[in-house]
Amino acid sequence: MTNPLSPVSDAPQPEHIKLDIHDILRILPHRYPFLLIDRVIDLTRKQRIVAIKNVTINEPFFAGHFPGVPIMPGVLIVEAIAQAGGALLLTEVPDRHQKLMVFTGIERARFRRPVVPGDQLRIEVEVKAWREGGDRNAVRMEGIAYVGDKKVAEAIVTCQLVAKAGGAGPANPETAEAK
Repeated sequence: MTNPLSPVSDAPQPEHIKLDIHDILRILPHRYPFLLIDRVIDLTRKQRIVAIKNVTINEPFFAGHFPGVPIMPGVLIVEAIAQAGGALLLTEVPDRHQKLMVFTGIERARFRRPVVPGDQLRIEVEVKAWREGGDRNAVRMEGIAYVGDKKVAEAIVTCQLVAKAGGAGPANPETAEAK
């Protein structure tokens, strides 16, 4: 969607896209309880995405992290950053249902404040590098997560698109037991 109230200019303006949960489910392969973004409030193709995660006490991880003092695990905040980045990357892939986006690196992860039930996590991800090549697209992204105006976490993540395996089984067939 474009903003009809934006000023008219001769230069082409980037399209700002919004996605609801149904759109996200069509893009990402993740499902409950591991889908960690609820809405995309701004997406600029190949550049930037802003996603929302509403954190509730019903999240399954709060049962054990930590009983009586529920705090969202930092690793799941980094996963939410990667999922937002995945939504950005996968919108550019026509055969995305035949691909998986996998982590290839996490750098400079920092956790500033706890995220607790009732918080709304705003995840802002900016593309730092985008490489397309045949069947393997890769992206390096910087993600920052906020609650309100407070930074709660940040990380640089690198991800790559790979073909989905033909079926269930070990990730590395060479290490599988002979049957």
